[in-house]
Amino acid sequence: MRLTSYSDYSLRLLMYAALKGDGLVTIQEVSDAYGISRNHLMKVALDLGRNGFLETVRGRNGGMRLARKPGEIGLGAVLRTTEEDFNTVECFNTRSNTCVISGHCRLKGALARALKAYFEVLDEYTLADLTDKHPALARLLVPA
Repeated sequence: MRLTSYSDYSLRLLMYAALKGDGLVTIQEVSDAYGISRNHLMKVALDLGRNGFLETVRGRNGGMRLARKPGEIGLGAVLRTTEEDFNTVECFNTRSNTCVISGHCRLKGALARALKAYFEVLDEYTLADLTDKHPALARLLVPA
């Protein structure tokens, strides 16, 4: 399974905000820290705000920060929000499935179990697990 750049950028933005603590972060800061597109990050930030992961503050000294504590933001929840679908094979989509062996194939069941296990593992981790007590990461990304 491969995550989209959108999910990758979402996780990176949330990690940066977690490392910043209660301080506000800007799109430009995050873009500079990771060397990724400011335009892509703007869309990501907007969606993360709509979905309750980020809080935005408007104005001259505005920015964004986590809407919840890092320990309350689960990785599985973020990815369920940022990925469009998890149809790893055609038969997962009942509307467009044309596979002739669907009724007799055991692959769908095996892949469904694997996807379930994938999320069970991700649901064990929070943003805090990625960022708390990680001074090397903070030094690398967040200017003093």
